[in-house]
Amino acid sequence: MSAPLNPDVTLRFLALQGLAAEAAALAMRYFDNRDAMAVSLKGAQDWLTEADGAVEALIRARIAEVFPQDSVLGEEGGGEVSERVWIVDPIDGTSNFAHGDRTWCISIGFLLNGTPELGCIAAPALGETYLARRGHGATLNGKPIKAAATDTITRATLEHGWSPRLPVGRFIDTVRALFEAGANVKRSASGAMGLASVACGRSDGYLEGHIDSWDVAAGIVIASEAGARVSDFFSGDWTNGNPILVAAPAVAEETARVAGLSLPSPASALAVSPGSKAGD
Repeated sequence: MSAPLNPDVTLRFLALQGLAAEAAALAMRYFDNRDAMAVSLKGAQDWLTEADGAVEALIRARIAEVFPQDSVLGEEGGGEVSERVWIVDPIDGTSNFAHGDRTWCISIGFLLNGTPELGCIAAPALGETYLARRGHGATLNGKPIKAAATDTITRATLEHGWSPRLPVGRFIDTVRALFEAGANVKRSASGAMGLASVACGRSDGYLEGHIDSWDVAAGIVIASEAGARVSDFFSGDWTNGNPILVAAPAVAEETARVAGLSLPSPASALAVSPGSKAGD
């Protein structure tokens, strides 16, 4: 049964779709003219392009116009967390974007009183838009999606994201453990797209030892609504990042065990943290 509708969330759900489409069109204009685009490095393999700043500025401006009481937390501009907060990654997969690889996206999530309510991942270079609202399912280009039915890790294809905040050896050890358990392991260099791939059944799991909220806020809603198991990212001081595990239901527990990560019980997915209130 679908969750009851909250008018405030409904209004933002409708606005989110237009906002994502406008941001995607702007990002594509930069992508199609990369030779004239400013590109720099914030750190080793930490890419920044002119498009990142422009797309985030657009998203912030539109939210300020329509929902001036809401806050925005973005990868490029930072921000504050309030009862109503939009969490934005203007270009996730910036290295791919800068090199002409089409695996990148705009990720926009919305939290109400600490609960992830809305998510949109727009991947215009791939012609894909993932959309979800808590309690109402997930779609890809308007069609319902669901996580894979893969029932054993020896048949699973998993994606392991790399974080520069953790030792390289830890990443390699986890990849080795997953291979030894019989899984196929890959990396696409976009955490948001990794979560979207689990949601639509293209892969069976995505994990990363440390990831930021703007990489996963939208994907957590989308994957959860597609039936995937999702770790409790929004616990503790999530503004500084947390581990993430999103996986097809039948392989989630085994993947978590092999990777040394934890999962909440299936019934507590997207549960409201103590002291907060649900949006519906």
